[in-house]
Amino acid sequence: MKVREVMHPGVHWVEPSTSILEIAKVMRDQDIGAVPVGENDRLVGMVTDRDIVCRGIAKGFDCATMTARDVMTTGIIYCRENEELDDAVRIMEQHEVRRLPVINDEKRMVGILSLGDISHAAPRQLSGEVLQSVAAPHA
Repeated sequence: MKVREVMHPGVHWVEPSTSILEIAKVMRDQDIGAVPVGENDRLVGMVTDRDIVCRGIAKGFDCATMTARDVMTTGIIYCRENEELDDAVRIMEQHEVRRLPVINDEKRMVGILSLGDISHAAPRQLSGEVLQSVAAPHA
């Protein structure tokens, strides 16, 4: 099974200067937990709901002035839409990520592969493996 058959197609992304309040509204309105961050037509980061809380609010940042750049995760891990789902799952396990941006051959982001996508489409054993790997408690 290919990643493109399982992923959530289409992606809303924001610029690094986008306010956290705006990002939170996107998350609420689209019922998502992560928003990709792009700059100069390149993926440069990802903001998750956890990033907002742990890297922003818990550190005392003011929500009214906080931006994506303040809290985003850099060093983006991704997969390609024509990869086998098993290979993408291994990437998620290795890097302990719950969401994986998906790019095409032109290096354009075309979707997101999430644990939820995998749980709906992959065999139970594969879903269980990735869930166990990325949801393991941190030491």
